[in-house]
Amino acid sequence: MDLRTLRYFIAVLEAGSLSRAAGSLYIAQPALTAQIKKLEAELGAQLFDRSHAGVTPTPAGMQLYEDARRLLSDADAVRERIQRLPQGPEGSVTVAVPFLIASLLLGPVLAALKASHPRIRVFVLDDLSLMVKKAMLDRRADVGILVDTPQVEGLDCRPLARESIFVCGLDHGGALAAHLKPAKRGARGTARPEVAFADAARLPLVLQSRRFAIRQRVEEAAAALGVPLNLAHEHDSARVIRSLYGCGAGYTFTPACALGDSPQGGADWVVARVVEPALQRSYVIATPADRAIDPAAQVVAEALVDQTARLIREGRWEAELLAAPDAARA
Repeated sequence: MDLRTLRYFIAVLEAGSLSRAAGSLYIAQPALTAQIKKLEAELGAQLFDRSHAGVTPTPAGMQLYEDARRLLSDADAVRERIQRLPQGPEGSVTVAVPFLIASLLLGPVLAALKASHPRIRVFVLDDLSLMVKKAMLDRRADVGILVDTPQVEGLDCRPLARESIFVCGLDHGGALAAHLKPAKRGARGTARPEVAFADAARLPLVLQSRRFAIRQRVEEAAAALGVPLNLAHEHDSARVIRSLYGCGAGYTFTPACALGDSPQGGADWVVARVVEPALQRSYVIATPADRAIDPAAQVVAEALVDQTARLIREGRWEAELLAAPDAARA
């Protein structure tokens, strides 16, 4: 197995067809097919399911795809190091983040790092909060953002931010408006109406399953108050949930970081901070505790803290910054 074979493999997977990949690589299809078969023989695993429509990766193929991309990226970094003197931190860094915060935070961070540290390659794992924690414990990620996890054995966890959880939805009939309390200033001075959790729980709710952190937090609050949840729809897909409450099929609980992803429904669209009890979630920056953080990962951790502070300062994230100015540098 060599780098050229891995490049061939990636080209086939991304093209979805041996013939299309052969054309883009300017090699004969039989030669490309032979290379893929040789790779499968070396690894002892089938990498593609073949059909008349093309090829689709097997689970082994998808695993190799992820690993091969990182290997090739590291190989490119080695080549650059040989060709020129180092100019600041360099290398590959994998960041694990909960998917709800990814769209708010990661775009600006990656863009800034591309401009300031082009020799650092960042790979992102965005998943459920539980899977983000597992990725850090399995050492598949170098830096992670964990939810409601102040301390984890084996990880160095530093406070990052805390945000409120809101209930929102299209309130055509005024079911939510009838229970709203006067608006109060929240994080960064944003005025939001409030609603007691017990009143929100009685609304027709559109929620993800119990394996999701938000649902778990809602279930805990409901159990503590002895209040049943009026569950109208339950789906794991965030897109399905968004579509349901966006069309008025119910209300949902959402953290502040995801408010920008919510459909805005005009005058009938209501967003209220949940109180009695206040539902909140906190975030920490996590790195492995058993080794010193390398310079490239340090830069990425600092970028995450800096961008979080900027989003909160500019009012684009209704949250409270918990990180000290030098939190990622300690």
